[in-house]
Amino acid sequence: MASAAEQLASNLSFSTFAKAKELQKRIMFTLGALLVYRLGTYIPIPGIDPTAYAQSFEQAQQGIAGMFNMFSGGAVERMAIFALNLIPYITASIVIQVLTTASPKLEALKKEGESGRQKINQYTRYLAVAFCVVQGYGIAVGLESSQGIVLNPGWFFRLNTVVSLVGGTMFLMWLGEQITQRGVGNGISLIIFAGIVATLPSSIAQTLELSRTGALSTIAVVGLLVLAIFVIAVIVFFERAQRRLLIQYPKRQVGNKMFQGDTSHLPLKLNTAGVIPVIFASSLLLMPATFTSFASQAGGEATWLQVTAALLGRGQPLYLLFYASLIAFFAFFYTSIVFNPTETADNLKKSGGFIPGIRPGERTATHIDYVLSRITVIGALYLTVVALIPEVLVSQLNVSAFLGGTSLLIMVTVTLDTIAQIQSHLVAQQYDGLVKRSRLGGKGKGKKRR
Repeated sequence: MASAAEQLASNLSFSTFAKAKELQKRIMFTLGALLVYRLGTYIPIPGIDPTAYAQSFEQAQQGIAGMFNMFSGGAVERMAIFALNLIPYITASIVIQVLTTASPKLEALKKEGESGRQKINQYTRYLAVAFCVVQGYGIAVGLESSQGIVLNPGWFFRLNTVVSLVGGTMFLMWLGEQITQRGVGNGISLIIFAGIVATLPSSIAQTLELSRTGALSTIAVVGLLVLAIFVIAVIVFFERAQRRLLIQYPKRQVGNKMFQGDTSHLPLKLNTAGVIPVIFASSLLLMPATFTSFASQAGGEATWLQVTAALLGRGQPLYLLFYASLIAFFAFFYTSIVFNPTETADNLKKSGGFIPGIRPGERTATHIDYVLSRITVIGALYLTVVALIPEVLVSQLNVSAFLGGTSLLIMVTVTLDTIAQIQSHLVAQQYDGLVKRSRLGGKGKGKKRR
């Protein structure tokens, strides 16, 4: 028998959406914020020759620069103020979360509730600013090392570039928080999602142009399309997959009435971490590759930095090895952060629920952790395969990064999460309407009885 929430969800329709005024305001705010973000990707950094930079970027867009450009929605291609996007903030979040598990002080802050969470977020912002300054300075030096791109090289240009890039990333951090609080979905994920989707038309045009010129056969284009559809289907299947643990509640007596025991399920997602491991892994790989790329450009001669930059290129064995290792690590790491088996077992014990055959308390926490660890292995393997196989094919065929597994995974996962939030808002709207009608009906019956 379907639950009350499932019955409400099955009755959702366009009329329900038309009545949800608060949800409509949230969606409009989200779209407006994403429009502001897209406009910012067209505001260039002062002091750069657009023609010379476009020619330089065209030669390097198949490497790390192409990956950066995909995440930034084309801002790197235009060297806009949003060129760094949210990569420094994501990297700072990774560092702070790792330190939280190792530092007793940060762990104590995490347990303080909302106030502790705000302090940790503040530390994350400070660290993100530091990463922005370092990356912004590296970009400025890299631009100056290329002939003809910078109109007036010098410290003034470097300072101007650092301030512009830091300001752009800080604004995106604020914008993402506003979307999360006042809009629909996760603001940080939606900004990355919007950047990837914005490159869709140019990516399709580039692939078709390769087919027209004969650089890519028609069979290869059709194969890429079939591969993309298959990857999307696999992502949807695994993202909705759950391992449900049976929970039983014993009989209980309230007053003179005896209530029968009930059963429910504890859903454990196959991929609890979602798209976070892929975003984290991509962000961490972009930082050293960017630094080595800029340093090798400034060095001139072939050095160990140039060798490192070549080994960390897309599709290279070292890149794929680090990418797979980071995805697997963050799949387990982030799952341990967002899901606490001990806390779940304590809540079940307090509510009188138990897993059949498992003693409540510590044994239940151990069993949940046992099941979660094994399904996370499958989830990490799924993320790794989806991210790596298309990456290998795309790098070999020299087509757009949009067709890679990373971009498809981010787009599909963020879309599913946003749709789920919209549906939850609609269910809450419908439930509130039912409660109001029942109250009005009760008052009417009371008046008639009088």
